[in-house]
Order: sequence, then structure tokens, then C-alpha cells
Amino acid sequence: MADRKITHRTQVSYIDKSREFYAAHGYTKAYEWAANDEAPFTPLPKPLSECKIGCITTSYFLPDDFVYTVPSDLPRLPYVASRTETGQLQNQYLSWAKNETHTEDVNSYLPLERLDEYAAAGRIGSVSSRFYGLPTQFSHRQTLNRDAPRVINWLQEDDVDVALLVPL
Repeated sequence: MADRKITHRTQVSYIDKSREFYAAHGYTKAYEWAANDEAPFTPLPKPLSECKIGCITTSYFLPDDFVYTVPSDLPRLPYVASRTETGQLQNQYLSWAKNETHTEDVNSYLPLERLDEYAAAGRIGSVSSRFYGLPTQFSHRQTLNRDAPRVINWLQEDDVDVALLVPL
């Protein structure tokens, strides 16, 4: 058997899937992934074992009182919610690799229980009493100019030291 050059990743490759999706729909320009060379990453000011962690998910939060008739009515806006409200996360109308994975285990996209275990073991200081959301299907421009500042404000309100982003 001849050696075969690997041209695609073997895991779920959102880059390849997105490129192929847009090409199949007649787009001649390749999808441009968001990039930020000026990201404000800095060293932690204290040990991780003393830090409060905030968890950001791309899952959708559906308030009990929200009424909609079709999925397109769902606003794709950032949200903040109490940890007691994780049962209101909805993913069926969002874009994610539905053929390759599932969302039956909330800890796979909002690992609050695992973070609590780390806090109990002293690996991290604590976990925020709220979680934060940036539902999928957001544009780069909206995320940078409208949505990220909202989430940053919530993280600061909760005195979060480290934000953990966990996509679907």
C-alpha cells in the first residue's frame, strides 16, 4: 500500500467542514476565520489555586417565559444566568457537529461540576455563582464590538479571575 499524504484532520474539523460547506454552496472566497493578534492574554496575577473561574458556553439559554414560534425567533444574544438554571440550556437550533457528537452531558459544554471538583481539591480557588453564554452563529464583528464587552462586564461584576470558554 502506497504512503498516503494526510490532507485533512482525523478529528471533527470545523475548519475543514466550514470550508467545504461554503464551497459546496457556491462561495468562491474561502471562509475567513476570526483572528486577534492583539488578544489581551496576560499572566495570572495569583496562583490558579486562588483564582475564581467563570465558565462561558456557546450553548443557548432559553428563559422560562420566552415564547417563540419558529427557531429563527430565538435571539442570539449573550446572556448571564444563575448556576441553578442550567436545565434551561437548549441546543437543538444551534449550529454544532450533530453527526459527530451530542449534548446529552451538560458537563461537556458547561463543566461546572468538574470545576466544583477542582475547587474542592484546591486546584482552583472557586467557581463563579453565575455562568455566561455566547450562543453560536455569531459574527466576528458582533462578537468583538457588541458581545464580548457585555460578557467581560459580567465577569468583572462577579470578580472572576479566569474565564474558561467551552464551545459546543
